[in-house]
Amino acid sequence: MKTEWFKMRMSIRRLNKLRLYAATKDKTMTQVIEELIDSLPTVEINKNSDTH
Repeated sequence: MKTEWFKMRMSIRRLNKLRLYAATKDKTMTQVIEELIDSLPTVEINKNSDTH
């Protein structure tokens, strides 16, 4: 699997919350974020839409 870097800005409060959550679940922050993204619903794009 090819991986890409993703950089984002967040408050120290949120970063610490993420660190604490990851530590209590014995996961990396990357694993926590990937699991959150994977839990999002898949959006289907209707290519046959008649909206012009």
